[in-house]
Amino acid sequence: MKSALTLVTLCAMSLCASAAPSANVDNAALPEPVRVPAGQKQMLSATGVGELTYECREKKDAAGAFEWAFVGPIAKLYSSDKKEIGKYYAGPTWESVDGSKVTGKQVAVAPAAPGSIPLQLVKAEPAMGAGAMAGVSYIQRLNTKGGVAPATACTSDTKGARQQVVYEAEYVFYGS
Repeated sequence: MKSALTLVTLCAMSLCASAAPSANVDNAALPEPVRVPAGQKQMLSATGVGELTYECREKKDAAGAFEWAFVGPIAKLYSSDKKEIGKYYAGPTWESVDGSKVTGKQVAVAPAAPGSIPLQLVKAEPAMGAGAMAGVSYIQRLNTKGGVAPATACTSDTKGARQQVVYEAEYVFYGS
C-alpha cells in the first residue's frame, strides 16, 4: 500500500510540474457550453492536482450490470509559480488558504482530450468568508489531464471497491 501511495504522490507531483494556469482565458475559443456569460471577469486561475475517487456499483437502470461511479475529488490548488493556494474537495468546494471558500452546481460540460475528464462550467453559490473566493460567480475546469473512471473491470465480485485516479485540471474563477 505504501508503494502505491508513493506512486500516486510522485505522479501528482509530476503532473503539477507539467502545467501552469493560463494568464487569461480566451472564452471565445472554448466550446460554447463551458464559456462564462458576458460581463464576467477572470479573478483567479489555479492548477488542481489530485485524485478522483470511483466506486464499483450496480447500475441504477440495469440490474446485474456494474459501473465505476464517481464518488468525489480531492486536490491541491497551485498558483502559476507552483505555490499551494488552496484545495478542492467534494461539494464541489474550492477553498483558499485564506479560509474563504465557494461551492457550486455544474451548469455544463464539454468533451476534453481522450482519457481526460470533461471540461466544465460551474455556477458558484455566494462565497463563505472574506478572501480570494469572495465575489466568485463562475468556475471553469479546463485543460484536464486524466481522471477518467478506472479501466479495470467492475463486476459483482468487485462491488464496493474504490479506486483513486490521478488527475490535473486548470480551475479559472470569475466574478462580475
